[in-house]
Amino acid sequence: MASTTTAAGDGKPNTLRAGPDERGHFGIFGGRFVAETLMPLILDLERAYNEAKADPEFHAQLADLNSHYSGRPSPLYYAERLTEHLRETAGSDKGAKIYFKRDELNHTGSHKINNCLGQILLAQRMGKTRIIAETGAGQHGVAVATVCARFGLPCEVFMGATDVQRQKPNVVRMHMLGAKVNPVTSGAGTLKDAMNEALRDWVTNVHDTYYIIGTAAGPHPYPELVRDFQSIIGKEVREQMMAAEGRLPDTLVACIGGGSNAIGLFHPFLDDKGIKIYGVEAGGHGLDVPNGHAASMSGGKPGVLHGNRTYLLQDDDGQILEGHSISAGLDYPGVGPEHSWLRDTGRVTYVPATDKEALTAFQLCARLEGIIPALEPAHALAYVTKLAPTLPKDNLLVMNMCGRGDKDVFAVAGYLGMDL
Repeated sequence: MASTTTAAGDGKPNTLRAGPDERGHFGIFGGRFVAETLMPLILDLERAYNEAKADPEFHAQLADLNSHYSGRPSPLYYAERLTEHLRETAGSDKGAKIYFKRDELNHTGSHKINNCLGQILLAQRMGKTRIIAETGAGQHGVAVATVCARFGLPCEVFMGATDVQRQKPNVVRMHMLGAKVNPVTSGAGTLKDAMNEALRDWVTNVHDTYYIIGTAAGPHPYPELVRDFQSIIGKEVREQMMAAEGRLPDTLVACIGGGSNAIGLFHPFLDDKGIKIYGVEAGGHGLDVPNGHAASMSGGKPGVLHGNRTYLLQDDDGQILEGHSISAGLDYPGVGPEHSWLRDTGRVTYVPATDKEALTAFQLCARLEGIIPALEPAHALAYVTKLAPTLPKDNLLVMNMCGRGDKDVFAVAGYLGMDL
């Protein structure tokens, strides 16, 4: 596949890492489909971000926070026992060497802090005095509450009522950090509904409020700026793999909900044509089960939701379907627009992993590596257990361990029928 494509509207060839175009499009995806009330604020955010990108002081402040507050760089860890376990099932000449990018070791327990630190600095530059956010699994909500506590700003988090029940540890953490958590009872009470309510709040409070979107979706410039803040993941992997192995990885794997952790790992490698890249969606109960999964790129079609055009789960009339996943962070019925574009260009391969496969991988990782993963990266790990045994032994595979499983242990115990 060629390493260039044409951005919508300008006819100019770009490298795969160059998007979006000036209107926020990745091919036919992206854009900004928002209420007229929000358009001036969106344009102000774009200007503020462009100014911040050109400001060495902004980059220095963010780098200092990443290092001394969040704890970056996160380690690149050779999963030796998992590697050997999968090689035993693969045959003498098979079985990739597996590394985890351990972003679950960041402050707050996931990759979400990377984006929140960048956006809270933007909010300050724009003079905003109130912060809102949506959250599904609660990790983004915790990260937003954390940065708001650090910078002394009031914070409200919208969270689906269903997710409030299944992610209670993170709800408690948000309250302890001083955030107000607003349970959303509309729809299925999950991430889609929480984002709907956050957008309604934003329209009502445009003058003083900054909306920290948690994933690489939403109206332009959010998919770009979230990607850029999360790209620290892939940039570190490039350096760390060169130090560990003397060359770049051969294979990258990450889970996909909205897609921020994945695009953060993938983006710095998109122009390295020899590297195979896989995004793992929530296969739920199976792609053949109606409303039984959240694999929008495996079972959806293009449409508009939450300010951007992307692949969505929808019926024949264009009505958005409810996504399902055992993971509260992966049940969003869409995906970030850059992922949709990468799917259609063929640069990234997107595959599903079921609830059952994720649970099996969750337990395997805990017992072999002493690492309890969140249910989100457990989906990526489920695909690694299939893929790695098919690859040669000299294949270097990196999987993003984007969240730790503290928040999920009681839910998993329930699914497994543990008598605690």
